[in-house]
Amino acid sequence: MEVPTVADCMKTKVVTLSPQMSIEEAIKLLLKHHISGAPVVDEDRKLLGVLSEKDCLRIFANGAYNVLPGGVVEQYMSTDVNTIEAEADIFSAADVFLKHPFRRLPIVDENGVLVGQISRCDVLNGSHEIWAESSPFKKAWTDSKYIPDELRAVLDSPKSH
Repeated sequence: MEVPTVADCMKTKVVTLSPQMSIEEAIKLLLKHHISGAPVVDEDRKLLGVLSEKDCLRIFANGAYNVLPGGVVEQYMSTDVNTIEAEADIFSAADVFLKHPFRRLPIVDENGVLVGQISRCDVLNGSHEIWAESSPFKKAWTDSKYIPDELRAVLDSPKSH
């Protein structure tokens, strides 16, 4: 059995935001779709940043002492964005999620164009066959070259059993 890749598990229909969209409109879009953040892309779908719930909460926390600010998405988005390649295996994606607090990773091609997104839940769904009792891969996966040392330590700890 092949180890699932990010491409096998990612979503290709992704709610995106424009950098010039009003922050109020962006927050309404996040709420409408019940998502905790979205990639910000230009007209060619090149990834520029991510607007997260946390970014939006900062707006309201700052507004508690002042008038709530207006503005556009690019004023509030995070531009230091971690991404992952579509060809990466899901163990690598799990490792990234263990090392960082975010809930989703944008996937970009070699030109920086957004091609999809993977969430922590997508990784868990993608690993379902690996964890299934009937899988012939189950016994061998813990010795796999795919598991980073940090993830192996978490899986081997008594808390994970």
